[in-house]
Parts: sequence; structure tokens; C-alpha cells
Amino acid sequence: MKNAEIAKVFEDIAGLLKLKKDNIFKIRAYQKAARSIEELSVEVEQLVAEDKLKEIPGVGEAITKKITELVTTGRLGYYERLKTEFSEKNLAQG
Repeated sequence: MKNAEIAKVFEDIAGLLKLKKDNIFKIRAYQKAARSIEELSVEVEQLVAEDKLKEIPGVGEAITKKITELVTTGRLGYYERLKTEFSEKNLAQG
């Protein structure tokens, strides 16, 4: 999974959390992580392999686990649950 794809997932998460009116600091953490990942000169996959994700500005323990899950499995359960939550809300309103 390329850096741009990973960054997009975190931007999407931030957007969904905004819609949920979640904690602003949590939203900003995902936005900052997305920006940092986009600006990296190396692929995130390499940082996962070298256990150096925490060297990325704005990436703490929780986001490190999410990046690792994304890189190793190609998907992120948390992101999938958020998307499902919003599709269910839209169906209920429609």
C-alpha cells in the first residue's frame, strides 16, 4: 500500500469523525498523520518493516497500530466500521 493511499484513509477517517462531531483533537491527529505520511520521502511499508513508525511526526501508538494493520492486511477494521456506521445512518434516513 502506497503512502498516498494510506494518507487518504486517514483523511477519510478524519472526515467521518468530523461528521460524527467527535473529539476535535482526535480529528486533528488523523489529519496530521495523513499530512506527515504524504510528505515522507520513504514508503510507510519500509518504516513498518523497520519498526520506525513512531518517528513520523504526529504518529502515536494508536495510529501506529492502524498503519501496521493497513500495511500488513490491506485494510483497516476501524475505518471499515466507521464507513458502515455512516452507510447504516444514511439507509435509516433514506
